[in-house]
Amino acid sequence: MSDIPSFVNIREEGPREGFQIEPGPIATADKVALIDALSRTGLSEIQMVSFVNPKRVPGMADAEEVVRRYERRPGVHYSALCLNKRGVERAVSSDRLDLYGSLIASASEKFIQRNQGVDRLANIAEQRAMAACYMQAGLSIERIAIMAVFGCNFEGDIGIDKVLGAIADMKELAGELQVNPRIISLADTMAWATPSSIKRVVGAVRNRYPDHKLVLHLHDTRGLGLANAYAGLEMGIDMFDTAIGGLGGCPFAAHKGAAGNVCTEDMVFMLQEMGIETGVDLEALIDAAVLAERVVGHPLPGAVKVGGSLKALRDALA
Repeated sequence: MSDIPSFVNIREEGPREGFQIEPGPIATADKVALIDALSRTGLSEIQMVSFVNPKRVPGMADAEEVVRRYERRPGVHYSALCLNKRGVERAVSSDRLDLYGSLIASASEKFIQRNQGVDRLANIAEQRAMAACYMQAGLSIERIAIMAVFGCNFEGDIGIDKVLGAIADMKELAGELQVNPRIISLADTMAWATPSSIKRVVGAVRNRYPDHKLVLHLHDTRGLGLANAYAGLEMGIDMFDTAIGGLGGCPFAAHKGAAGNVCTEDMVFMLQEMGIETGVDLEALIDAAVLAERVVGHPLPGAVKVGGSLKALRDALA
């Protein structure tokens, strides 16, 4: 238990992860209202949009307009997801984002073909082109992000050799570009992870790359999101991607059931009760989760927005 961190950094991805998969349409003003509410919670980073083909992801067709209209607050980083060179160009030209570069790969080649329409070698070429755009804009390459780390709905169980191979591809590309991303993000894109596989994979990646900070991006499709996050905490992980209300999911993952991310307010509640600091106001998060549910027009899976925080109950009983 000694590896559990005393502070955890939460990156909020609900506006991007959630609105990309909602059947919608969702009004731009409602998207902006949720982003602005999240900005007031103490979160340090909000991933607001993805710059992707609107024909494939209609929920992101208004990405430029969302970026133009949100209210910037000091101390909050506003980021976006880009999967190809055109996406990077759009993000850079928006001129209202706190961008950094990521080199993105998948441990499952079948998934990257479905998600991005490219094979492994074509993706490496695309990542090279994206990195050139980031560097031309004066932006640093900070992350290696690996999708489908724990399993794939199209390929099945993913061996650690494939995870390490995907990271090695991006490390080799980073060396070619003479950049040194220090963060490796491991994404359970299709919710195959269990606490035991979290520990096994995190341990293997850390053994191979001990000088890199690891991030977990977890989904809650089978109800193991918080259990997997807890396993990550026990391994010393102190950075997680989450989504307000449990919004989210990949539109190309072929899920039949709920496919949301680990819920931000539920995660912060767990951390708060463990005595782990996040810098986030849980009550403000709960208010934002209620707003998110109202915006999408259907119940969201987060539990704390319904049950409330124990602090509020303790205060009422004091």
